[in-house]
Amino acid sequence: MKYCKTCLQIDTRPNTKFIDGNCIACHYHKESIDEDFEERFEVLKDIIKKNPKKPNQFFDCIIGVSGGKDSLRQALWIRDKLKLTPLCVCFSYPPEQVSQLGVDNLSNLIELGFDTLVVASQPETWKKTLREGFLQFQNYQKAGEYAIVSCVPKIAIKYKIPLIFWGENPGLQLGDMGTVSENGYDGNNLRFMNTIAGGDLEWLTKRGLDKKDLIPFSHPTSFEFEKANIQIIFLGWFWEDWSGINNGKYSASNGLDVRKADVTMSGDITNVYALDENWVSFNQMIKFYKYGFGRVSDHVNESIRRGELTREEGIKIVEKYDGCCSDEYIETFCNYIDISKETFWENVHSCVNKELFEITDKGEIIKRFEVGYGL
Repeated sequence: MKYCKTCLQIDTRPNTKFIDGNCIACHYHKESIDEDFEERFEVLKDIIKKNPKKPNQFFDCIIGVSGGKDSLRQALWIRDKLKLTPLCVCFSYPPEQVSQLGVDNLSNLIELGFDTLVVASQPETWKKTLREGFLQFQNYQKAGEYAIVSCVPKIAIKYKIPLIFWGENPGLQLGDMGTVSENGYDGNNLRFMNTIAGGDLEWLTKRGLDKKDLIPFSHPTSFEFEKANIQIIFLGWFWEDWSGINNGKYSASNGLDVRKADVTMSGDITNVYALDENWVSFNQMIKFYKYGFGRVSDHVNESIRRGELTREEGIKIVEKYDGCCSDEYIETFCNYIDISKETFWENVHSCVNKELFEITDKGEIIKRFEVGYGL
C-alpha cells in the first residue's frame, strides 16, 4: 500500500500509475502549471473546424449532462464562449432513485435555454441490473455506468452529430490510466475506464435478462465509432481552472441547487458532487472498503493539488469522513431492490479488503492503515 508523495492517492486505485513517487494526476497537474492554455484553446478551435455540423443540421455537438456542476458549466461555456449549439443528452434515473436536487437541476439547465434529450432504461430492467450489480459485484451501478457512458455516442451516431464534449479526463485528473490516449483531450478511450471496461453483459444474461432489454447498456463498437467519425473531447483539458469546486461555484451562480445534507450522511465534503442521486454515497463507502479510498479522498486530492489544502489538513479530513454514509440511503436502496439490510451488509462484508480492514465480531469494519502513510 503506497501513497502518493504529494496527495493522498493510493496505488490500490485500479489502472493507476506512479511516477517518481507521485500519482499520475499529480504528475499531470504539475506539468499543466506552465501550460499555455490560450494555445490549447486554439487547438480546440481547430478540432471544431475539423468537425463541422452537416448541412441543414441544427446541433454542432452533444454534451452528456445530468444538470449538475460539470455539465451545467460545460453547456454554458460551449454555448456562450464557443458559440456552438449543443444537444444535451441526459440518462435519467427512475423516480425511486433520482433525487429532488437532480430533478430541479436538470430543469434549471433546460430553463437556461438548452435542448435536452432525456433517455432511460425500461424500469424493471433497470431495477434488475441494480440488484444484480450489487449482489454479484457489490456495485449497484455497474451496468448503469455502461448506460450513462454509451447513451451519448449512441445518440451522436443516430443523429449524425460526431462531436461530443465530455468533462474531465479520468486518467489525467483522477489517475485511471485506461482512458489515456496519445493526447490529453482525446476521449475515445473512455470505454476503457475501470468502471466500464469491456462492457460485458453476460453476467446479466446469465441471470435471465434478455439481450434486447439490455440495448441501453451496450456501447457502440469501435467499427461504429470509426464509421460515424465520432470524436469525444475531454473539455477539462482545455480549462486552466477545471475543478469540482470551481465548477460548483460557477454553476451555483447560474441556478445550481446544492446538497444540504451533513457530510456524515452524504460523504460529500463539497456538497456539489453527484447531486442527482443519494445512493452513490454508499457505493463510495463500499469503494472505500474495497480499496482504502472513497469520494472524500478524491475531493481532498484535488484540493491538495490546487494548493487549497495541505497534505496534513487533507489527512485529517479523510480520516474523519471517508466512507461516511447515511443509513437512510441504504434503507431506501434495500427497499428498492427488495433485500434486507442484513443481506446488504453481508454483501459489503464479503468484498472488504482484509489486508486494509478488519471486521469485528459485531460487524464493525475497522481500518488497519493510517491515512497518508499506509499499513
